[in-house]
Amino acid sequence: MSELQEITDLLGIGKNPVAPLEFVDLVQEGLPLKSLNRLSVRIAPADATFKYRLVPKATLARYAVRLNSMQSNRIARVARLWAFARRIWGSDERTRDFLFQPHQLLNGRPPIDVAIENEIGAELVRDILGRLEFGSAV
Repeated sequence: MSELQEITDLLGIGKNPVAPLEFVDLVQEGLPLKSLNRLSVRIAPADATFKYRLVPKATLARYAVRLNSMQSNRIARVARLWAFARRIWGSDERTRDFLFQPHQLLNGRPPIDVAIENEIGAELVRDILGRLEFGSAV
């Protein structure tokens, strides 16, 4: 399964393969609320409040069906990171351990925190995962 297919399955946005530009358009138009819920349950099944780290509770209360493009972009960014980390670590549990434990290359911050903040943070985490993939990360 391609990384894009894994991401769209994770977000629940299509049974058929989605072309990369279709995915860009879906994110720009706004992902459905169910995408946030599906992602949150997969990443942090024991934390019912995790989704509010991606979209604040007060903001979420204003959306009935779709999120806006900024929120959708954050969700897609975290889903993309999850898919990459999951490929490296091989299991949901090991992926969660990596994402939620403080990491020395991130000044003791958990990778998930850095990735949620912005795209630059997510790139830093992807760089660490890339090093792990090729055996050169601390």
